[in-house]
Amino acid sequence: MKSLRVVALLLVTLLTGQSCEDVLTENVITDIGNDYINSPVGFEDAVRASYSYLRAYYGQEMGMTMMQMGTDTYTHGADGSYKKWDRYESDLDGRDNFVRTLWASYYQGINTCNAIIERGPNIEGINAATLKTRIAEAKALRAHFYFVLVQHYGGLDLRLTESIGPITEITRSTEEAVYTQILADYAAALPDLPATSGEWGRYTQLAVESMLVKVHMARATRSFGGGAADFAKAEQYGKNVINNYDRALVSDYSELFDLGNDENSETLFSIQFSYDLLTAGGYGNRWHLYYLMEYDTQPGMSRVLEVGRPWKRLRPTDYTYNIAFANRTDDARYDKSFKKVYYATRAGTFTTSLDKSKDEITVAVGDTAIYMPGFEMSESERAKRPYQVYTPSMYQEKQFSTISKFLDPLRASINETGGGRDFMVTRLGDIYLNVAECLIQQGKNAEAVNYINPVRRRAAVAGHEADMEITADQATMDFIMDERARELLGEGHRWTDLKRWGKLVERVKAYNPNGGVNIEEMHNLRPIPQEQIDLVDGGDTSFPQNPGY
Repeated sequence: MKSLRVVALLLVTLLTGQSCEDVLTENVITDIGNDYINSPVGFEDAVRASYSYLRAYYGQEMGMTMMQMGTDTYTHGADGSYKKWDRYESDLDGRDNFVRTLWASYYQGINTCNAIIERGPNIEGINAATLKTRIAEAKALRAHFYFVLVQHYGGLDLRLTESIGPITEITRSTEEAVYTQILADYAAALPDLPATSGEWGRYTQLAVESMLVKVHMARATRSFGGGAADFAKAEQYGKNVINNYDRALVSDYSELFDLGNDENSETLFSIQFSYDLLTAGGYGNRWHLYYLMEYDTQPGMSRVLEVGRPWKRLRPTDYTYNIAFANRTDDARYDKSFKKVYYATRAGTFTTSLDKSKDEITVAVGDTAIYMPGFEMSESERAKRPYQVYTPSMYQEKQFSTISKFLDPLRASINETGGGRDFMVTRLGDIYLNVAECLIQQGKNAEAVNYINPVRRRAAVAGHEADMEITADQATMDFIMDERARELLGEGHRWTDLKRWGKLVERVKAYNPNGGVNIEEMHNLRPIPQEQIDLVDGGDTSFPQNPGY
């Protein structure tokens, strides 16, 4: 899946007339036209290319902003043009670039899937078993696109047939109808997919079941949802994922993010990237950029490939440092998630920056230049160290402790923005905690412990495994909220988690001073793109904006 043929990526542009565009633009590229999909080779290329739309959101600044910023765990850093997503300011409206881009990109993906589903049965020369599997993949992908969209926007244009011309007569389906279709698509796809795939990155039964956990949990908390019935279904799918496939928790938490270990035993479904940006359709995984502090202007430091290019988009909140990761005696996840040491790349004597316990430091290349322990250290203790010690009270928008999960030193150059690491959408540790949450929601707290403790034992400092275990009375929703912050920090779950729990406004007000000033209940949905509304017959009467925008 990493080596998508260029022809497929060109083809997909010819299949993108959809509801958010006023006219289908069909530009013939070389000798490829809209009929190319109607051949066995073209059909296979179209299915492969349909996966490429996932990359528009996952691994990009758009996804990072919409998944992580403006939550209790992350606020904005010094740079970037999208701080309004953290501050929930009034210009976060239907004209915003990310609001428009996600909508347009994923409707293009939906339309490509619709073409595959409709045209496939009429194409001669495709093996029947292969055809069944590929159509199932398209249905799973369509469900995935709609699931991302419905969580952000609510009710959508629910389009299940290929759009091949201008469409202006459109109405918004209800959010309930969208969830019903998502579940129907995943249910239809499940029996026709292989349990696992020899081609990493394709949708499989394992991937579908992991996503069905997410869909049922999100639906359970909606006004139209099934509540306990949805939690029970999510529990069932989650237990299937844990017990019925060849997946297992990696033995050490840090293994999840080791370079070259993308295809580890814990990954359930991941988005494929490549260091060859041509075959990746121009998309590289760029999350290595966004969590870094500005280290390269600090005494003794310069920009190096090993650490990366710091774009300073996101910095952890005090909640993350001081509440979620308060216990570092027993829990190793802080030390295994955050970069604590920066080594000097320039030799010499330098005036200190944030650490004023000393006037200057003298370092050789390779010496420790900055140490970030993640806790306060007295001035006298810092003064003993031959390097600067940055503690949480010194953190600011440019310098702060940053997670190391997404560092990508295999990029072509220091300034290359496109990385090649895969993006994990679902992994087994996530599903263990999902199952625990479903059990707690059903009052089965004692059983929930059986799904929390394996994750916590794996996260323990060596020899502290027993200290990390919890008891049934500790298995509460408040505990789950903190535990997911620890286990999944920065991995792209937090905004949708907070929305599902009905805690977005409460926890942003409590833990994110930048976002807490303006956030309201309306912010549980994003605005509908204004251009979508403007292109519809009847405008906002036919396709209304979300309340408050």
